[in-house]
Amino acid sequence: MNYLPVLSVAGSDCSGGAGIQADLKTMSALGCYAMSVITAVTAQNTCGVYAVEGISPEIVAAQIDAVFSDIPPLAVKTGMLYSDQIVAEVARSLAAHGVEHLVVDPVMVSTSGSRLISEEAIECMVTRLFPLAEVVTPNVAEAIVLTASTNSDEQAAKIIDMGPKAVLLKGGDRVGDLKTDLLYLADGTVRRLSSPAVDTVNTHGTGCTLSSAIASFLAMGHTLADAVAEAKDYVTFALRAGALYKIGKGHGPVGHFHAFRS
Repeated sequence: MNYLPVLSVAGSDCSGGAGIQADLKTMSALGCYAMSVITAVTAQNTCGVYAVEGISPEIVAAQIDAVFSDIPPLAVKTGMLYSDQIVAEVARSLAAHGVEHLVVDPVMVSTSGSRLISEEAIECMVTRLFPLAEVVTPNVAEAIVLTASTNSDEQAAKIIDMGPKAVLLKGGDRVGDLKTDLLYLADGTVRRLSSPAVDTVNTHGTGCTLSSAIASFLAMGHTLADAVAEAKDYVTFALRAGALYKIGKGHGPVGHFHAFRS
């Protein structure tokens, strides 16, 4: 029986809704063996982020090396990488280990528009990490930061020129009855993935959850297009399940384990 190891390289969310914790829950819920490399520790909850401290780049690289030397992952996702030094170490390590399926969630701007990492870290991510990626998954604000454009076609073309095989422009932040993501492949193919908007305040960690689900489905052997479609369905059902709960005083998490609950 295949155990399908998948690795998340991201920051820790002590409240369990986003970051490493959301990634591990997603991968486990989808039947994969979830592993983690922690890049930063955050003090946060459903109401906000109160403190962040990065892990040393050397320890980040050592975690990656330890995982690959014993349990090589079939797919990897990256989330918040905190600093340009950490981005550089992650890119160097993943390139050295020859990662096959890499999903890069370029966590750089919050949904409220706050910048989360430095310009130097963004530049390093674009030049060092994007060329290794099978897909990059920016939200609305991140796509604008990366491209200085609000046009989806222009955004996709500019990001693909940065080196990834594909880009998924997420539309969850947009207002409307439908939430539409656009998957652009390097061959020019575009897939529109739409789902009905879910009436819920529990949206904490949706980006982390989506990218982890994509990595999980890639580990299962799905094509990228199918992995993205399956991941979007998983997140939609998780949002619906999460809407039934009151966890915390702010924006709670989605229901990662919805398939196991009646």
